[in-house]
Amino acid sequence: MSSRRILKAAEAIRQVVSTAILLELRDPRVSDVTVTRVEVSPDMRYAKVHVSVMGDEAKQKLCLKGLQNSAGFLQQKVNEGIDTRYVPRLQFVLDQGVKNAAAVAAILREVLPAEASPGDAAAAEQENSDDGEPTDDRGEEE
Repeated sequence: MSSRRILKAAEAIRQVVSTAILLELRDPRVSDVTVTRVEVSPDMRYAKVHVSVMGDEAKQKLCLKGLQNSAGFLQQKVNEGIDTRYVPRLQFVLDQGVKNAAAVAAILREVLPAEASPGDAAAAEQENSDDGEPTDDRGEEE
């Protein structure tokens, strides 16, 4: 199969699983879940569903356990939602991308010097102007 077809199938699976988790799944352990992406094997027999769970590590593990227990129901929804020869077996994986992005942002805030707010930058620009006349984007006076 072409990679384009696999990418389209992965997106369709992501949409079906996201909708089913949001609207139809009744497991109380599964809440505050976002399906970030889906990786499908070339033979379309397996799909790795990456999810992001808001909360502490214990809540994330509990939610992941609930999703694994609901995999059969979600595979049934995938079967109803897309028409393929095989229904991919779903495996749920915790996506650490959001957590890593927050950690990088915190490190950058510590390392980089504090910048002035946008309002302060505009005031400083007006003070540096020769006669106080507004300038256009190219720095020329109007």
